[in-house]
Parts: sequence; structure tokens; C-alpha cells
Amino acid sequence: MEKHDLGRTSLGMDANLAALLSYLFWFISGFIIYVLEKENKFVRFHAMQSILSFGFLFGFGVIVSFIPFIGVLMVPVCWVISTMLWIILMFKAYNGEYFKLPVIGDIAQKNAS
Repeated sequence: MEKHDLGRTSLGMDANLAALLSYLFWFISGFIIYVLEKENKFVRFHAMQSILSFGFLFGFGVIVSFIPFIGVLMVPVCWVISTMLWIILMFKAYNGEYFKLPVIGDIAQKNAS
């Protein structure tokens, strides 16, 4: 886990706070921060990771909810996993860590530039 001196952002706030805020309202806040932040790669990475991870989990939850019986079992599991991931990602972002999720983290890193 890498920790960096993150500095400030083009949004005028500390980078670790902006990175945390990119997870606050799942992919919606990730999208807003990603569009508004033009300079800080750390913040853009976390915003893109928020968009990809929570966008996928939201879409997966919606699709699974339409499957009889399985949906009733899977939707609560999906919400528990999403909530745990949400807390972990906000904690890691606020602590200044580039915490990369498998697959999604690599895609986010490529798009953070």
C-alpha cells in the first residue's frame, strides 16, 4: 500500500478529503469528482474506481433482483458487500492510500491520467 504526500486539488480541498468524497454517494459522487477534478491523479483514481465499482454493483443488484428466488437471496448479500466495500474504500482514500481493487483498480489507474 503506497502512501503519498497528496497536496491539494484543483477543487481547493485536501486530496484525501476529495478522494473520500468521491465514494460518499457511490458512483454519483465519483462521477462528479472525476469531472470536476482536473489535476490530482490520486483523486481522479479514486473517483474512477468509485464509478466503476459501485456502478457495477448497482447494475448487478438491479439485474439480479429480477431473477426469481435467487434475487431474493442475492440482493441482500450484494448490499452487505457493497456497504463493507464502501467503508473500506473511504477509509483507504482518506488515509492517502492507492488501494486498488482487482481488475477495476487497473482500469481506474489507466483512466486517472
